[in-house]
Amino acid sequence: MGDSAEKKAKPSFFKGVKVEFKKIIWPDRQATIKQSIAVVAISVAVGVLIAILDYVAKFGVNFITSI
Repeated sequence: MGDSAEKKAKPSFFKGVKVEFKKIIWPDRQATIKQSIAVVAISVAVGVLIAILDYVAKFGVNFITSI
């Protein structure tokens, strides 16, 4: 009973997806490369920051427990 309404909704859903997909403005190659480099650089910077904070925390805990 509810199957016929559900089957009719699927083609209109996929048509809507196709229409919306055509509205996407994809970045060009140069913009993609710049954004990828930015993501990698920020990831490395945050990783180094976390490593430094971890080292400081480890040093602090070792110092406190050695007293």
